Amino acid sequence: MTFERIAVLGLGKVGTLAACLLQESGFDVTGYDARNRRKDLGFPCHSLSVEDSAALEQALDGQQAVLSCLPYHLNAEVARLAHRKGLHYFDLTEDVPTTQLIRELAEDARGVMAPQCGLAPGFIGIVGADLVNRFERVRSLKLRVGALPQNPTGMLGYAFNWSPEGVVNEYLNDCEVIEEGERKWVSAMEWLETIYIDGVQLEAFTTSGGLGTMCETYLGVIDNLDYKTMRYPGHVQLMNFFFHELLMREQREQAGRILTHAKPPVDDDVVYVHAAAEGWIDDRLQRKEFVRAYYPQKLCGKPRTAIAWTTSASAVAVIELVRDGKLPDRGFIRQEQIPLQALLQTRCGAHYLEEE
Repeated sequence: MTFERIAVLGLGKVGTLAACLLQESGFDVTGYDARNRRKDLGFPCHSLSVEDSAALEQALDGQQAVLSCLPYHLNAEVARLAHRKGLHYFDLTEDVPTTQLIRELAEDARGVMAPQCGLAPGFIGIVGADLVNRFERVRSLKLRVGALPQNPTGMLGYAFNWSPEGVVNEYLNDCEVIEEGERKWVSAMEWLETIYIDGVQLEAFTTSGGLGTMCETYLGVIDNLDYKTMRYPGHVQLMNFFFHELLMREQREQAGRILTHAKPPVDDDVVYVHAAAEGWIDDRLQRKEFVRAYYPQKLCGKPRTAIAWTTSASAVAVIELVRDGKLPDRGFIRQEQIPLQALLQTRCGAHYLEEE
C-alpha cells in the first residue's frame, strides 16, 4: 500500500534530518520530541513523551507510518502500537532483543516492520549483501564501520556523535557471528585487528548488533561472517579498562554520562565503511571490497555531520523504496534483502554517490 503520512519520533540530529529528508522526498511529516516543540523545520512538531501510552496512541492516530529515532529501549512500545494500528514501522535500533520482538510482531502485521534501517545495522548490511551476490560461493564477509572525529584528541581519540546508550550497548552486549560455518556468540571488544583506509590506521573489534539478521540469513551460505567497529588505535584497550576493570559495565547509564561529558560531539566527523567478501567466481578465489570515507554534507539547507546524514539517508531511502513498491508492503524486512542499486537510485540513497 502506498502511503505519505509519517510520524518521526525523536528530533535529535538524526531524527531532525530524517524528518527533513522525508519531507523533501514528498512525505507529509509530523515530528515529535520529548524536550521541545520546534517551529523552524517547515513541518509541524509537537512535544511528546513516548512513555505516555495514551499520548503516543493519540499522536499516531491518522498516521500511515512511523520512524522511530528514539533510544533503543523505547522502541518496543512504539513497535507494538504501530503493529496494533496497522502502520508501517521503521527504526534505527542495533538492539538484538528489540529486533526479535519486532520480528514476532511482523508475523501478522498489516504493514511493514523494518527495524535496523540506519548505518550499522542498515546500510552496511545492504552493501555486504550486494558483495555476496557477486559470488558463486562465499568463504567470508567482513563488515566494519567507524564513526569518528576527523581530528581526534586525547587517548580515546573519540567523540560521542552517536547515542551514548547505543554505544554502551554495543560495547557490552555479546556479538553474533558465523565462524567456520557455525553460528555463535562472542564477547564484544575482542578479535582486534588493524585496518588502513586512505592511509589512516584504524583498529577494529567486535561490537553487538551490527549484523542485524545476517547470521540467520547466511548460515550455510557464508563460512565466516562478522561485524566490527573501527576506532583510532588504542581505543579498545582503554574502553576495556573503563568497562571491565573499573566495573562500569555494572552502571551503564552513569558510564554513558561520564563518556559524553569527557568526549562531547564534534561537527567535523568522518564515517568509515569497509566491507570485504572473499569467495569463488568461475572457480577462481577472489576478493571484492567496498571501502568509503564519508564526510559532512550540506543537506536541507544546513551542514550535517557524517554520522547524521549516513544514518538518516539510509533510513529514508528504505522508506522511499517501501512507498514506491520496490519492497514488500507488509511483514518483516531484513536489510540484506534490500538491493543496493535500488537504494542508491532513491532521492536519499543518492547522497552516498555524491561522496564518491
